Amino acid sequence: MRKLAALFLLAIGITTFAVEPDKEGFVPLFNGKDLTGWVNVNTHPSTFFVKYGMIITNGKPMGFLRTEKQYENFELEFEWFHVNTKEVGNSGLFVWGDPLPAIGTVYTGGIEVQVLVNYETDWATSHGDIFSIWGAKCKPDRPHPKGMERCLPSERVCKGGGEWNHYRVVANNGSIKLSVNGKEVSGVSQCVPRKGYLALESEGAETAFRNIRIKELPSTNPKPEEIADVYRGQELLFNGLDFTGWDVEEKSGTWKIGGSRISVTPTMPEGTSMSRKHNYRKEIQFDANFPDKKNDQGTITVGWGDDKSFPAVSVTSAGEVRIHQGEGERDTNLTNQKELLPGKFFRIRIVEEENELVVFLNNKQVLKGKKIMPKGEPRLYFSITGAPAELTNLYGLAAKEK
Repeated sequence: MRKLAALFLLAIGITTFAVEPDKEGFVPLFNGKDLTGWVNVNTHPSTFFVKYGMIITNGKPMGFLRTEKQYENFELEFEWFHVNTKEVGNSGLFVWGDPLPAIGTVYTGGIEVQVLVNYETDWATSHGDIFSIWGAKCKPDRPHPKGMERCLPSERVCKGGGEWNHYRVVANNGSIKLSVNGKEVSGVSQCVPRKGYLALESEGAETAFRNIRIKELPSTNPKPEEIADVYRGQELLFNGLDFTGWDVEEKSGTWKIGGSRISVTPTMPEGTSMSRKHNYRKEIQFDANFPDKKNDQGTITVGWGDDKSFPAVSVTSAGEVRIHQGEGERDTNLTNQKELLPGKFFRIRIVEEENELVVFLNNKQVLKGKKIMPKGEPRLYFSITGAPAELTNLYGLAAKEK
């Protein structure tokens, strides 16, 4: 609270918010009162909050808060403040990102404008680096000394922790220019994507943002492949810190949370599971990993219905994807899927279509099966057997009421 009080004293008399475009054409991206217009993508409800006219993140868990709408070309201005004065303070602005995290990580694919203090190496600075992350691409205005897609600033003009810094980000036709405290210092071009969501990053440190305003510029007509994914209504099912909403079988397995991941080790031959009430029959999505590279006996099963009834989909560390259809129905399976082998995160998306259940592996359709309506009370369950497993980025899309 003392930290927040200090921020409040610095903010008094400075933070103002308009409801109409100003003379320069800017409108507020943050209203100074609440998170209207912003979406908590994958963090705890307490991670991002508003106080004293600022968006504040406590940094735990790691993740991001994004805008409700996508942006293409724009001028964006904001101020940021790191509480840490000696320890590393890390955060950032994500530009042109996807609505959900990239596979196996807590962050979106896109271009990051670094918000960092107390960290200097031969490949990164605390003065306004810009770089591509998680599948996005860009070309730095100046070659990086290690060949990375990262632009290091031409000048070091950022103030340290405990002081406010001003960023001006101009994004146009796939290029981004960053001015820090009034001086242009970094830039990238040829970005893909070049239209998407804007987001604020939570990465372990308490950080504040204020006076966030934006002016949209005319479109330069990006191609479909240059546009980030569009949000389809998926709901977050795991908040990165605790098991809120889930019933966990702790007697049959060891369940731990760390780094926004659920780590599970079954201790009983029949495995262990967690479940919750749900209506997410339209779509289930999750990222998973079998961390023990020497064990190919692991199975993750996700299903609908009471008492683990059918239908269900399982994936194994031996590389098999299977749709379990239930008694009297023939299962559908696919083997030799190298993406499922231990040691690397993969993404499973299960979609209910007209009369079929469709399974996607790392965003590619791999399997179809007959749609079977679940019995009893609708429950979503994850069952882990045979080997340790990790889960993260759990999302669901509810079926529309008829």
